[in-house]
Amino acid sequence: MYRKKRLVVITGAGISAESGIKTFRDSDGTWEKYNVMDVAHIDGWRKNRQLVLDFYNERRQQLKNVVPNSAHLDLVKLEKYYDVQIITQNVDDLHERAGSTKVLHLHGELTKLRTFNTHKISDWPENFELVTNSCDENGELLRPHIVWFGEDVSNMGYARLMIMDAEIVIIIGTSLQVYPAAKLIDCIEDRVPTYLIDPNKQFNLFNIKHIKENATVGMESLLKQLTYE
Repeated sequence: MYRKKRLVVITGAGISAESGIKTFRDSDGTWEKYNVMDVAHIDGWRKNRQLVLDFYNERRQQLKNVVPNSAHLDLVKLEKYYDVQIITQNVDDLHERAGSTKVLHLHGELTKLRTFNTHKISDWPENFELVTNSCDENGELLRPHIVWFGEDVSNMGYARLMIMDAEIVIIIGTSLQVYPAAKLIDCIEDRVPTYLIDPNKQFNLFNIKHIKENATVGMESLLKQLTYE
């Protein structure tokens, strides 16, 4: 019986940027005009909870106005030929909306909420804005389902196992400089064909084939290589 090869894709902000979502960190340490550490660190939540909630309420609204781009859609096309697992550092849902069936979010999901103490995850209701005293039906304090700096990345163990089991790896639009996600590249077996789609970033690993294009152009090219279409 034919078995599809296991293809693991690591994606970052670069794949969503072409849909109009701003990249996570600019050179001046800001994100959508906010200081990154004020809105993406657990200490920021402790210091100014409403500022953090305002930021994610805005990001939630912004997400409604963007759509998956051709790079997202090309990854879906790969599922016809491969057992595709996506590991994403992005908190948007563009992979899911494009139709990808196996997506692991390392840093949480902007479409979900969770309780602060018990970590119970639920969908973020349409047109619902978080305020400092937002609670679920049991009176538990709610927060965005986002992994902030200073918090454990609980899905890292699953991600490592996926990478170690991969037969092909694609890296798209991520510098892999944010830890612990940056360690994933160390889990790739030397024998595994690995493709990096990024106009600038390079890794000093002999087995990585660098496609110096943005996500949409690079994926269009790689799709042809991997499917012979």
